[in-house]
Amino acid sequence: MPDVIAPGLRVLFCGINPSLYSVVVGHHFARPGNRFWPTLHAAGFTPRRLKPAEQIELLGLGYGITNVVDRATATAAELSAEELVRGGRQLVAKVRRYRPHVIAVLGVSAYRAAFGRPQAALGLQPEPLGEARLWVLPNPSGLNAHYRLEDLARLFSELRQVAATG
Repeated sequence: MPDVIAPGLRVLFCGINPSLYSVVVGHHFARPGNRFWPTLHAAGFTPRRLKPAEQIELLGLGYGITNVVDRATATAAELSAEELVRGGRQLVAKVRRYRPHVIAVLGVSAYRAAFGRPQAALGLQPEPLGEARLWVLPNPSGLNAHYRLEDLARLFSELRQVAATG
């Protein structure tokens, strides 16, 4: 799954890994029921609700998408701890190369495993990733029943407000 990425983005959103469906259709967060696109709009990142096929429009708004792990799976639970750690190292290299202002990892459990931070909580992290401020948000997958769209929108909006101020 190719990244939607460019140098100097305001926010680089980082999913855990692509779904099998997303890989088939060629767009990030494309699986029906995934709340990424509605959440971005509800949180004020996009002027309208984008479709996954319109993902390239994020670049013009200063945002991009990547993943911790490139391998597609039916669920993130299929990823091994080793894959997450290796993906974390690759993400650090990507952040150093593209230099986003903020990296937003979408999945606290994946972040904890990939970066050896078992106590990490949602929100701004005390340590940066490369030179980027690091923010952890809930996974917007429809499989993550812990958060309603309203909850996701509120948490993503907190990131947007911080990212807008520099």
